[in-house]
Amino acid sequence: MTEQYIPGDLIAGENDKLRIAHQSDYDALGAHLDRRGINIDVITNKVAGFFVAVPSWGVGTGGTRFARFPGKGEPRGIFDKLDDCAVIQQLTRTTPNVSLHIPWDKADPAQLKAHANALGLGFDAMNSNTFSDAPDQEHSYKYGSLSHSDQAIRSQAIEHNIECIEIGAAIDSKALTVWVGDGSNFPGQSNFAKSFERYLGSMAEIYKALPDDWRIFSEHKMYEPAFYSTVVQDWGTNYLIAQTLGPKAFCLVDLGHHAPNTNIEMIVSRLIQFKKLGGFHFNDSKYGDDDLDAGSIDPYRLFLVFNELVDAEDRGVIGAHPAHMIDQSHNITDPIESLISSANEIRRAYAQALLVDRGALSTFQDENDALMASEALKRAYRTDVEPILAEARMRAGGAIDPIATYRNSQYRQKIGMERPASTAGSGGII
Repeated sequence: MTEQYIPGDLIAGENDKLRIAHQSDYDALGAHLDRRGINIDVITNKVAGFFVAVPSWGVGTGGTRFARFPGKGEPRGIFDKLDDCAVIQQLTRTTPNVSLHIPWDKADPAQLKAHANALGLGFDAMNSNTFSDAPDQEHSYKYGSLSHSDQAIRSQAIEHNIECIEIGAAIDSKALTVWVGDGSNFPGQSNFAKSFERYLGSMAEIYKALPDDWRIFSEHKMYEPAFYSTVVQDWGTNYLIAQTLGPKAFCLVDLGHHAPNTNIEMIVSRLIQFKKLGGFHFNDSKYGDDDLDAGSIDPYRLFLVFNELVDAEDRGVIGAHPAHMIDQSHNITDPIESLISSANEIRRAYAQALLVDRGALSTFQDENDALMASEALKRAYRTDVEPILAEARMRAGGAIDPIATYRNSQYRQKIGMERPASTAGSGGII
């Protein structure tokens, strides 16, 4: 039987308080959509079948380059992290899988799998870490990893990624995400062509170790921690990597890894068109790679990304089955609440995109009717789909209002008493 940290009768009781009002809202929205030729239950069923993975690191308190302020009841290790992830899934019924980061989450695979199974969780893509040094590693990644000029350091980074694959295979993961901070801070510090050549050679060795049913995701980022040049700096370079490595290699799009005002939805369309979109790291951004809660700054952009995904879904584009993962840093909020909110915002964008009148939009586009094409998108975006999200959660055993239910459960207070408090702040992102 699945372990539950939020009592089932508490969720049921909270839902009972809201059930009549919710049903009224759902029926009203259903009548409104029916006039538009949309069956609300069809949309609800699709939303209920959409899932996004939560990051193990996301349930801890993040930080900036300047400081980190610990929160109450922070997880002590991967098993506490899985417990917190299970709470998010229990309330939202949106996040059944967890994405692990090695070596932070390194543990006996059998114990990982057993603990996750007991909580009703599975595992999504594995994430390697060659952008910071582990306490016991022989060589430092200060000047790079997979693209480093020293073969010994490249070999160490390759071996680490292969170890991630081996751990992932033992816990039924099916993908590896590789992000490196390799680059330079000064003109002339590194040779652009040689460093990229070394990166491709290292990735080719990792690619050889992939099981037949696995995928590898390369992740681009325009800057940080390298501020002059980054080895994998944009989606074009990312596409070249995926094309060079082979059919199991795909591009991962992190919404915060682009310059401000970049047309991310067009990048998504291009990668779908050429069958190299592997997945997403969902978050939001104001200035750079802020790792803010998904939908907190620019929810319309999130909707426009999902508009491209639903368009591909409707057209039956082969291979357009990207992995959906959250990648956030929670500095001042309860991480569980932020992840609950983000999971719901991601589903919201999907639900809104499902409401776009594709036929009308296509006609407006063919007729070059810019205003009406824009209005076709805005009509879907302006629709309040909260009753659909709540219905999807409730039907699956989740909470109509998951954050209110979480707060009423006193879960944070309980784990705050069980887990030792971290009393001192620290510098740097965890």
